[in-house]
Amino acid sequence: METIIHYFENIPSPHRAAIVVGGITFFWLLEGALPLFNFKYKKWKHAFPNLFFTATTIIINFALAFLLLQTADWVQVNNFGLINWLPEMPLWLYVVLGVVFLDFFGAYLAHFTEHKVKPLWMVHLVHHTDHKVDTTTANRHHPIESVIRFTFTLLGIFLVGTPIGIVMLYQSCSLISTQFTHANLKMPRKIDKLISFVLVSPDMHKVHHHNMLPYTDSNYGNIFSIWDRIFGTYLELDREKINYGVDTFPDEATNSSLKELLKQPFQGYRKPTNLE
Repeated sequence: METIIHYFENIPSPHRAAIVVGGITFFWLLEGALPLFNFKYKKWKHAFPNLFFTATTIIINFALAFLLLQTADWVQVNNFGLINWLPEMPLWLYVVLGVVFLDFFGAYLAHFTEHKVKPLWMVHLVHHTDHKVDTTTANRHHPIESVIRFTFTLLGIFLVGTPIGIVMLYQSCSLISTQFTHANLKMPRKIDKLISFVLVSPDMHKVHHHNMLPYTDSNYGNIFSIWDRIFGTYLELDREKINYGVDTFPDEATNSSLKELLKQPFQGYRKPTNLE
C-alpha cells in the first residue's frame, strides 16, 4: 500500500494522460464488441462534442491542480480532517476511508446538488442530453460544471483530510469508474447486479440517464453505490426500458451540436415530468 500511495503522490503527467486515453480506448473497443444498445450512429461524430468537453475538463483540472496540492498539504501538516481525527488504523484502511469519503463529497454530494439547484441543473444538463450514452459521455461536462465539481472535490479534501497521494488515487479510480459505468456495455445481469451492491455498475448508472423522473433523480454515485443506498436515492429500472436524454429537451440534433451545448446552461429552466 505504501508503494501505491508513493506512486500516486508523484504520478507523472504522462501517466495521468494515459489513464484518460487508455480508459476511453479500452471501453470504446469493449462496447463495440459487447454493446448494450445497437446505436445507429456515426461514433466519431457523436464523440466529437464529448471529447471536446473531456479536453476542457482536463485543462481546468490541470490549471487548478495547485489548489488540490496546497489543500492536501495543509490538512496533512495540520492533522486536519475526518480521517485524521479517527483512532489510529492500518494504512490500507486509512486509504480506503479517504477514497470512500472523497467519493461522497466529490461525486455523490456534487451530483445530488446539481440536480436539486435549478441553475446548477441547467449546467449539468449538458451531460444528460446525450441520446447515445457511451464511454465518451463520461466527461461530457460543460466547463462551468468542471469548476463546480472541482470545488466539491476541494471541499472534500479539506473536510476528509486526505493527503495528495489519496487524492490522486481517488481521481484515477473516479475516472475509470465513470468511463466504465457510461460505456455502452452489455454485462450479464447477475454480474452487474452483484457489482452494484458495493460499486456503481453500468446498469445502475444508466438508470440515472433515463429521460424521465423519478429515475433521472436517482443513482447519483460514481465509484461506490453505498451512498445511494444510505440516502435512499437508489432505484432500479430494466435496462430494456431505458430511454436516454431529458424529456424537456428532446431535440437530438440540438443536443449534439457543440455550439448549442455550450449555450445550454443559459436557456430557460424547464421542469421535468414524471414517468407515467
